[in-house]
Amino acid sequence: MKLSPILALLVVGVHGAANAAPDLPQVGDVHAPLKVMMPAIPDGGWFTSAELGAINTSGNTSGTSVTGKIDARHETSDWSHEFIASGYFKEDEYENEEGELLRARSAERWATSAKASFKLLGDGRRAFVLGSHVNDKFGAYVRYSSLSVGYGSRWYTAPDKTLDVEIGPGYFNGRRETDEEEDGLTVRGAAQFRWQVSPSAFFAQTLSVEKGTSNTHSVAETSLSTKINGSMQMKAGFSVRNDSSVPEDKKNTDTQTSLTMVYSF
Repeated sequence: MKLSPILALLVVGVHGAANAAPDLPQVGDVHAPLKVMMPAIPDGGWFTSAELGAINTSGNTSGTSVTGKIDARHETSDWSHEFIASGYFKEDEYENEEGELLRARSAERWATSAKASFKLLGDGRRAFVLGSHVNDKFGAYVRYSSLSVGYGSRWYTAPDKTLDVEIGPGYFNGRRETDEEEDGLTVRGAAQFRWQVSPSAFFAQTLSVEKGTSNTHSVAETSLSTKINGSMQMKAGFSVRNDSSVPEDKKNTDTQTSLTMVYSF
């Protein structure tokens, strides 16, 4: 198992945790889109962001890749709710032995999650329930579902930085490409570091780890967002997904580098 990329990302986040503005939101799902100066959500209000990026290449190498995400958050006096949907696909063009140009899908992943957090006494303290589902046609698991409960708190708060941590037990069910089913209990830990670099730039480092009896599933993301106007941002991101147990023809770690536009409303 090679976890060095994920550990490196975590070290960056923790090392930078020295100083998050009060107007930055509390950590929710660690996979949520990153936002620059997210406004305070009034009681009973919603905040939604849509993220999209696409790359098309031609010439010696031809192909298309698209990534997108929608994040909706709802706040009440006692509860915080988050609903997230994301997708990524990549299609390559190649020439067969007869000289015909064909296209083949080389990546296809869809993910959804829903989270309800009950606000406890004290700033940043909460109890949560989180459910997520991932379909990954070319991943170590073609289907991966998990349900977890736990406790989260804000470990560090400063004028321009925050560090939030969550931990709790859970359950997962996964299916391999061979139709082999796996399930079992897990322990989930997550952390998110946010840094308001400037009024128009925002850095974030996230990490989540689900350790089960047969597999350890880890996801990390590093990103830098820059504000274009009141509702538009540009985000450069690098994400790492790792599974400790994979078939012989699969790699343990998948990485993705992206440049996307984010619209908030």
